[in-house]
Amino acid sequence: ITFGSEGATAIAPTDEASAALPAGTVEDLLKPENKDQLTAILTYHVVPGKVMSTDLTNEMKAATVQGGEVTIMTEGGVKVNDANVTTPDVAASNAVIHVIDKVIMPAM
Repeated sequence: ITFGSEGATAIAPTDEASAALPAGTVEDLLKPENKDQLTAILTYHVVPGKVMSTDLTNEMKAATVQGGEVTIMTEGGVKVNDANVTTPDVAASNAVIHVIDKVIMPAM
């Protein structure tokens, strides 16, 4: 994914979050016939523009590169859909990363 001058926000699951997926999920997604599904999941974890934790509001909706929306909750800790943000605002050269404890899935 190429980010424009406005950058992007990546919502990145931890390795443990990926490992917690049902057995065989990752292997299935890596099959050539599932490329579109894998692309949809990966792009669902990216929001155009840099969104810092200080920009978030409770019940905020954010459009993803995939085309769906994620819901941000800020009361009682920050969540993206049903995943907890464990490390916010990790700076990258043209992006900001928010680490989450669960893989979030778009409606398919």
